Amino acid sequence: MNVLNVCRCALPHTTFIFAALLFAPVSFAQQTAETTAPPASTAPNAPGVLRAPEEKPQEVDHRILGVLPNYRTANPMEIYAPLTTKQKFTIAMKDSFDWPNYLVSGVFAGLYHLENENPSFGQGMKGYAHRYWTSYIDQSMGNLMTEAVMPTLLHEDPRYFRKVTGSKWGRTGYALTRVLVTHTDRGGTRFNFSEVIGNGVMAGVGNAYYPDNRGFEDTVQRWGMQIATDAFSNLLKEFWPDIKRHLHKHAEDRAAASGN
Repeated sequence: MNVLNVCRCALPHTTFIFAALLFAPVSFAQQTAETTAPPASTAPNAPGVLRAPEEKPQEVDHRILGVLPNYRTANPMEIYAPLTTKQKFTIAMKDSFDWPNYLVSGVFAGLYHLENENPSFGQGMKGYAHRYWTSYIDQSMGNLMTEAVMPTLLHEDPRYFRKVTGSKWGRTGYALTRVLVTHTDRGGTRFNFSEVIGNGVMAGVGNAYYPDNRGFEDTVQRWGMQIATDAFSNLLKEFWPDIKRHLHKHAEDRAAASGN
């Protein structure tokens, strides 16, 4: 199996989703300075998610781009405390069944529909509906496997801990590689078995409802696409607070200029 083929198939889809979600919700640029208090598991002063010393804490926004669920992002920590099994499943359930996931699944289904992937699904509304529910299963069950089931079994932390400081390239590299590196429940770091194995399991399960793509190459392609999607998601998690702050400042400057 040529790894380049996997990347070539996965990246266009994830790039399209990234761009569509970036430019679609225009209204967030005019948001007020109001911020929603983060939940106990991700608040800056919550156990296990303590802020870095001498750094002003950045509150975790539950909505990246005003749309995407963002329940497993955490700020840098001083002292580590693991999540309980209940907390892991709570995060996974919110990420899997929050309403924007239905929209994301619809976009993926639309792309697959245009490309006529899995021809046995057919075209028209019936074909789109079939692609929609399979896309939703991929997204929701993938989240449950990588954020709850595998982290519980393997004693790993499903949260994405933002780097916050450093160069943009350094933060980009950090964000993209978190699909391969994670925290353990003991506070150390190691290879992200939950991400890789969890998505691998779901790619294999997909053979049950993708009758046209049951070969090894097709399974690896689905596996690679899931991991690539999560890597792009980490980029959004890392930089969204900076983007939101910049947009808010720009809106304030425009308001001040129009008032003079």
